[in-house]
Amino acid sequence: MTDNVTTVLADDAPAGEAGAVEERPAGSGSSKHDLLVAEGDAAGDYLERLLDILDFDGDIDLDVEGERAVVSIIGDGELGKLVGDHGEVLDALQELTRLAATVETGQRSRLMLDIAGYRARRRAELDELGRTLAEQVVASGEPVRLSPMNPFERKIVHDAVGRVDGAESSSEGEEPRRRVVISVAV
Repeated sequence: MTDNVTTVLADDAPAGEAGAVEERPAGSGSSKHDLLVAEGDAAGDYLERLLDILDFDGDIDLDVEGERAVVSIIGDGELGKLVGDHGEVLDALQELTRLAATVETGQRSRLMLDIAGYRARRRAELDELGRTLAEQVVASGEPVRLSPMNPFERKIVHDAVGRVDGAESSSEGEEPRRRVVISVAV
């Protein structure tokens, strides 16, 4: 690698983490899908109570994607307050919701919470950023460092770069300042 590296400032907003819910021991009688549905239900109940306390309007959407429960609060207006600047409030609410689901189900929760489509928009932005920068790196031959991101965000960028022929990506640094570096594939 050369010392001539461009640093690109991607929004530093955390957007959750990738992961899977732990399974119950064999013979417990519940499938992983059933456990994820129960986790989503517990999270939905917790979030409905929270919205009632805050007197915010929003619909709760529960889903299972891959190996994790996905809970979304759908609506507009005041829900942006639950996202906060760069998703900071959303990340805190996600952790609280995970704790509530863990207490209810007895299983470690790795659910993903989205509010007003913030995470979906962020995923699309990072996917586009990764693809565009990878194409630029292939054309210029010069590596690019992105601003620090959490593991979930880095995975989105790594996946986008992986779809561009001639580009590769790696992560460098220590949490929470770990970042993606995009370079020409060797």
